[in-house]
Amino acid sequence: MFKRRNRVEDLEPIIPDEENVKGKYGVPKTYDPTFQGPIKRRSCTDIICCIFFLTCIGGLFFVAFLAWTSGDPSSLLHPTDYKGQVCGRDEAVKDKPILFFYDYTACADMTSLLEFSCGTPQLCVSECPDYTYFPYALTAVPSPAGILIDWSRLICDYGFDPEEEHNSGDYQGSGGLAKIFEDERCAGYYLPQMEYGKRCVPTFLVLAAESFENGLSGENVITVESSNTSVLPPDAIPVTDQPISPFGDQDITSLENTLASVLNVFMGLQNIFEVIYEDLVASWPVILVGLFVGMVLAMLYIILMRWIAGFLVWFTVFLLNGLLAAATGYCFYYWKSLEGVEGAEGEFKLTTNVIALLRARSTWLVLGCVFGALTVILLLVTLCLCNRIRIAVALIKEASRAVSCMMSTLFWPVIPFFLEVIVVCLWMAVAAYLATSHTATYLMYYHNGTQMISNGTECSKEDVNDTDGESGLHCQFASYALPSYFIYLQFFNLFMLFWLINFVIALGQMTLAGAFASYYWAFTKPRDIPNIPVFRSLGRSLRYHLGSLAFGSLIIAIIQIIRVILEYVEKKLKSKANNKVVSYVIKCLKCFFWLLEKVMKIINKNAFIMIAIYGKNFCTSAREAFFLLMRNIVRVAVVNKLTDFILLLGKLSVSILVGVITYFFFTGRIPYLNSEQLVPSITYHWTPILIICIGTYAIAWCFFSVYDMAVDTLFLCFLEDLERHDGSAEKPYYMSRELQKIIGQKNIAE
Repeated sequence: MFKRRNRVEDLEPIIPDEENVKGKYGVPKTYDPTFQGPIKRRSCTDIICCIFFLTCIGGLFFVAFLAWTSGDPSSLLHPTDYKGQVCGRDEAVKDKPILFFYDYTACADMTSLLEFSCGTPQLCVSECPDYTYFPYALTAVPSPAGILIDWSRLICDYGFDPEEEHNSGDYQGSGGLAKIFEDERCAGYYLPQMEYGKRCVPTFLVLAAESFENGLSGENVITVESSNTSVLPPDAIPVTDQPISPFGDQDITSLENTLASVLNVFMGLQNIFEVIYEDLVASWPVILVGLFVGMVLAMLYIILMRWIAGFLVWFTVFLLNGLLAAATGYCFYYWKSLEGVEGAEGEFKLTTNVIALLRARSTWLVLGCVFGALTVILLLVTLCLCNRIRIAVALIKEASRAVSCMMSTLFWPVIPFFLEVIVVCLWMAVAAYLATSHTATYLMYYHNGTQMISNGTECSKEDVNDTDGESGLHCQFASYALPSYFIYLQFFNLFMLFWLINFVIALGQMTLAGAFASYYWAFTKPRDIPNIPVFRSLGRSLRYHLGSLAFGSLIIAIIQIIRVILEYVEKKLKSKANNKVVSYVIKCLKCFFWLLEKVMKIINKNAFIMIAIYGKNFCTSAREAFFLLMRNIVRVAVVNKLTDFILLLGKLSVSILVGVITYFFFTGRIPYLNSEQLVPSITYHWTPILIICIGTYAIAWCFFSVYDMAVDTLFLCFLEDLERHDGSAEKPYYMSRELQKIIGQKNIAE
């Protein structure tokens, strides 16, 4: 076999020896005279997974149709009680247009938010309570507490008379009084509330919302002085000589002051939001210009990378070595200077007293040894990996040339972005319809002498309140809830969200990989680069490799849904039992699947690159990509880390530069732009500056994700080029002359 003279130190052979051709990492590629880049004649791959994917999409549309026919998202807007009756519209509650919540704190529970509802009874009422009352607290009174209850203030379930039930019904005695509130037959506490959106909302929240709206519209705002404000009426708690509840005078005053303080915080935030809104209205043209400038700078950074990549990398390497050497010298210098100082001698001991730790000579000796060891290690690594760093820099420069030759790749992320928006909107719509697909259930009940008991037989809504004379069975409302199988439909909908999002990401990666592979395998650049390479690659991906895209994205979706299940199980266990062993096992599983997802995303990315080039199925491509990278593992590590560093540096540089320019513009420090017509008059300069910086970073991330894909694709092509060719006239290299020079070879024909 042809042997190479490698004039640079390189731990990995460019061409393996003949006896090592077949190792544990597969067979290296051999010369193929018919191979000239991405295969044009290819066949469909992973057909079974493609059929399964299309079937699941059909299933998703069936679920969407089922949700659309049974759900009613408008119920999220219209006040609906726990029986499914629309307040003020349905016959039974036509005179009760407002919805009242027993316990507003239940609405803040995460499970309730996911189910688009509050986990507390909700009743239709004619008016909201305008008083503060804590009847449940009166159950702590040792004497008969019923005499202390103001029954007229209680808001209870339809048809439930708490006074009658307490005196002669199923809730007699002090225990029965508490059970009325524990069974949620009546609300246990009341705060002053006002109607807002046909719902009873605590007064201080309504005032805050109205003040904010008035501020935005330019009307007078409501101001509240905490010292003169009382959100509790003087007759909130019945007067009695006995200590009627834990809510004594001091506690009530504390609660009053707390609510007043919260209200004043909202009032203060209202003024801030009003000013921010006015600043955004005044500066939105500048924000758009700033984002456009950020986009232009991101593009220029990528184009200029071919000239500045080497400087950035080597400057950083030398700077890091210099800083570690300086830190080592300073530590030993300080260790020497503390010689003979009183209290500086002694053994090194870790302690939380930082001052005492830094006064000890042994501390600086240990730090000097640590920094010295890091300096030596980094210096040796730099010397040993010098050639690989040069290869990484050359590939980064080559990626810049590839993007410059195919500028359409920079705008490709717009298409996946809109596809992802469509997928998310579809998921939200289906989830909303499923979450509102409640059905009312009516069952037959009989009275056993003490209470009504259901026999499990269903009846219709028309039979409500009808009683069978012979059996005594009575049809009445039982529940208003989602069918049991709808939770599985929500689970399927969430799973399809993960699958489709990962499918769109995979499609973007394969499309870009095919375009950049076309660039690398063009022998004479840019003459041999095919026309519209991005759309050609997109066409190949959709026509032949829909199944492979679905296969790779399915793996990631399964891992992600398992992580969601683990999160759900962990929260359920925390609320019911605190088993440390089970909690530890779940945390280990979460860590494992998090790591597995990261690894599989890397494997998928490289598999899609190989599919874009050779057109093989997912498993074969993933195996070949993995073996190719393992045969060049050191190069892989160096190229990936340097690329990540360059891209991070680029995103930060562009964002900071645009932020600095914006700051100088708004503060009037740019002479030629210091005009009242150009610089808007705003109160908080940092509001538009932060928006521009964050938006610029997001734009730069989109552009640099394309650049990252270019580096990964060209790197795999470079490794394939090394194994396939030897620089002879029959087997010339496709790599650039700079890369040929680094590896110490060149094409003989040149």
